[in-house]
Amino acid sequence: MINISKNRKYQYLFFFIITIYTIFNGGNSNLLIQINFLLLGFLFMFCTREKNYKMHLNFYFKKNKNFLIFYLLFIIYLFFLIIPLPIEILKFFSIKKYIYLIKLDSNINFSSISLSPSDTFFQILNFLSMLFVVLIFKMIFFNSKHLCRIYLFLSFIGFVTALLGVILYLNNSSLFFINKKNYYDAASSFFVNRTTFSIYLLFCFMASVELLKNYTNKFFFKEKNIFFYKSYIRIFIIFISIGIITSFSRIGNFLFVLTIILYLLNNIYYKKNRNINFTYLLFVILLFDIIVIGFYFGSEKILERFLFLKDEYSNILIESPSLSRFQLIKFGIKQIPSFLFFGYGPGSFEILFNIEYLNNTRYFANHSHSSLIEFIGEFGLIGYVLLLASICKIFYVNNIFDLNKMILLIFLLVVIVFDFSLHIPIIQLLFVIFFILNKRIN
Repeated sequence: MINISKNRKYQYLFFFIITIYTIFNGGNSNLLIQINFLLLGFLFMFCTREKNYKMHLNFYFKKNKNFLIFYLLFIIYLFFLIIPLPIEILKFFSIKKYIYLIKLDSNINFSSISLSPSDTFFQILNFLSMLFVVLIFKMIFFNSKHLCRIYLFLSFIGFVTALLGVILYLNNSSLFFINKKNYYDAASSFFVNRTTFSIYLLFCFMASVELLKNYTNKFFFKEKNIFFYKSYIRIFIIFISIGIITSFSRIGNFLFVLTIILYLLNNIYYKKNRNINFTYLLFVILLFDIIVIGFYFGSEKILERFLFLKDEYSNILIESPSLSRFQLIKFGIKQIPSFLFFGYGPGSFEILFNIEYLNNTRYFANHSHSSLIEFIGEFGLIGYVLLLASICKIFYVNNIFDLNKMILLIFLLVVIVFDFSLHIPIIQLLFVIFFILNKRIN
């Protein structure tokens, strides 16, 4: 019988929860948010029963007390948004919602600041889940082997997700709960949105690359099967790359090529990071990317797939039966002054859109297509400042050149400004994990 350590059992449970997030559309529904909250909550309680884990947790509390206080204040603030307030008091906190209520024919005495209290409540559970992730991670992953173990897991699950996505794309079919009705002309695997699929695979690609880099260190020379590990990871990288390419997400493909270029430049120009085999692998992936895209699109469109704003600019200049990305962003910006300080509540954008487009049958939107604009609108300035204060440590760079942090910040900047993927729980979870994995974050 295989003897598995207690620490490894907890890590495997954590991997199981990430798998649940993955196979059910990134946890992007109120039901899945509840399930994942309960799973992470139970795992957190089990971990706190262990004496050593409590020591790790206490150390983390001492090092990050101020940031945790700000995050808890942020959670409390979100609860305040769903508390029923007398309508006369509500007028002080949200004059716009007060006007909406006055226009209704029914007599309403109490109402919350949030336009959709139930959706805001589920988002609170999601933000608590992210806190559980941080605390669990700090308890059960605390050395280099654990670091590589989660990289290996993400590499493997990324490979499986990409492989399934490519198979479904090539066969143009559905499998069980995986419905291809959204994208017949692109790979999306377990995910409804292909950009979310590509961003997810980008994290798996980054984990695979970091794992290969770690396997070249002396620490791992003692491993007997290191050659086979490295061979498997290379195979995983190839399939993850194919998955990103066949998603045909312009944001995903733009970030993918940019990531490869940054790793190449870092490996070529920084002597301490130089690894000739790793450089060759990155060149092969880059050439493979160009060849595959050249085969699918033709040489004249190889560069067009990275211009993720091209269609958006053209849609502004012509009449279109649907709202473009920039029109939705413009709508989100326009609503911010009306909910400036306290916002309209997390998860309430769809309600706000339906109110402003009342009796409309042409348009529908449940996200602003810019997570930055939507977060500001949802939280208001007060909530947004509290959130930034609680996570500002991840933006502190105490090294002149930190490649991993640079790549993560580029991911964050592009995704938060030009897409709504940061509203998807699995993407939030992966950002949290990778910022924690950065060695400069205590």
